[in-house]
Amino acid sequence: MGNVATEARELELEQHRVELTGYCYRMLGSSFDAEDAVQETLVRAWRNLARFEGRSTLRSWLYSIATNVCLDMLNGKERRARPMDLGPAMEPIASNLHTLPEVTWIEPVPDGLVVPADGDPAEVAVARETIRLAFVAALQHLPPRQRAVLILCEVLRWQASEVAELLDTSVASVNSALQRSRATLAATDLSDATTPAQLDEADRELLARYVEAFERYDMEALTSVIQEDAQQSMPPYDLWLRGRDDIFTWWLGPGAGCRGSRVIPTTAANGSPAFGQYKPSPNGGYDPWALQVIEIEDGKIVELTFFLDTERLFPLFGLPARLES
Repeated sequence: MGNVATEARELELEQHRVELTGYCYRMLGSSFDAEDAVQETLVRAWRNLARFEGRSTLRSWLYSIATNVCLDMLNGKERRARPMDLGPAMEPIASNLHTLPEVTWIEPVPDGLVVPADGDPAEVAVARETIRLAFVAALQHLPPRQRAVLILCEVLRWQASEVAELLDTSVASVNSALQRSRATLAATDLSDATTPAQLDEADRELLARYVEAFERYDMEALTSVIQEDAQQSMPPYDLWLRGRDDIFTWWLGPGAGCRGSRVIPTTAANGSPAFGQYKPSPNGGYDPWALQVIEIEDGKIVELTFFLDTERLFPLFGLPARLES
């Protein structure tokens, strides 16, 4: 009987993993840190399960542990950022390409790790919207406790009294933190652009045209799918580009090594379509180059983020280490 009870408790804790990972990802801006935080949360919960007195729900108790884990992990750390957070768009020339070792970048997350597969459609839509790269980056402007208050109240729809209990503070303090966090978020000029929660046939056709045109490196065909004021970034480089003309100038200039790439679809990232890009290898076949995360608005591509840390990201997204010819 003991083993059955133990397995039941483990299952009860485990069923909260996805939503806890989503919470920790919004707090930390890193899929890897979020997974570590949730694992630590579940370990602490398991160790202390005998002392859980049931004065709150198990879910609330787990969120309390997860919040403390995240606050500990954020203590003394610089906020994660996107290239757009650090300065204006720059000219598409190689001399503007720099890595900044002092900057820790926002990392993408597979939707499956943080969005419930069978949740209420409205809740799933909110979950996808609030893991968008721009939204997660905006959250990083908030002090950690304000960040927790905003996510719990605005994203997860907790009552101020519930958040006050979780954070061991007053309702007035929670409401004050919420007001300040909303003001900070408003000042970040968060874009309204968002990829639709469900891609329709037109969106899927748009992405197919993009992939075909990119693999052919056909700028004329790409012009019809990329919006004129689109933007592109390439973490871990600080350079970001605004405008289709500058993007194409980069692709035909310093980025010309991408000609002849293969682009294969993978699981969605941050509520948006994602692709693995592989560049031609001098030794034959194709080497990993970037995880492309693409945002769509009104039938056009409005943002392309090329995450270049393929060694860590491709396994996370189930992408092969390289492609053969």
